[in-house]
Amino acid sequence: MPFIAEVKNRWPALFSETEVVAEFTRITMVPLLSTFMAKLDHYADHLLGVFKKKGGTAKRNINLIMAAMDGNPSVDVRRECILKAVCVYLNEKPDDLFKEFLDVDLGASRETEQLTLGVYVVRHEGANSADTPEDIGVIIEGCTVLKALSDVAKGCALLLGLIYSLNLSYPKHLKYTFEFLQKVLMELDGNNLSMKVQVLKNKLLE
Repeated sequence: MPFIAEVKNRWPALFSETEVVAEFTRITMVPLLSTFMAKLDHYADHLLGVFKKKGGTAKRNINLIMAAMDGNPSVDVRRECILKAVCVYLNEKPDDLFKEFLDVDLGASRETEQLTLGVYVVRHEGANSADTPEDIGVIIEGCTVLKALSDVAKGCALLLGLIYSLNLSYPKHLKYTFEFLQKVLMELDGNNLSMKVQVLKNKLLE
């Protein structure tokens, strides 16, 4: 049995939004959701400015991500797009962290079972960017540990909270994205940055 499945069986109460937030605050003394959203919104305009100066393939991929804001300029979509663009900017793949499925996708369950860690979004077939997803949740080791979340940014924040609560390691292929979330947004161990994340942080402070 995967580690996370065993933990979920033994301590099911931990796997709720309220408990994840409480446990993260107990460990770090930092409020999880309010800090995450406030800092993400604080840096949003700065990040959009930094993204515009990026060139090459990364620029094209970021532009494709940001196009979702044209059809739905809500705060939730803006935050989601910025988080995905941060992955691209740091030379990582947003599809490794954010998985989207259609509600008619018969292969979705098999794909989620192979997902080490991430946020999933289930959309109705034929839905447009302005439509509310059918479901948003968090997967760890192929197990759905949180579901029925209100938005993708919250899913990302709660995933970070679960990583802290369960003392998990960041996936190597997403290490810079999680470093940005932890050390820049949440300001935890923020004086010890990799060169790649330090460069991005410097640009945000210019």
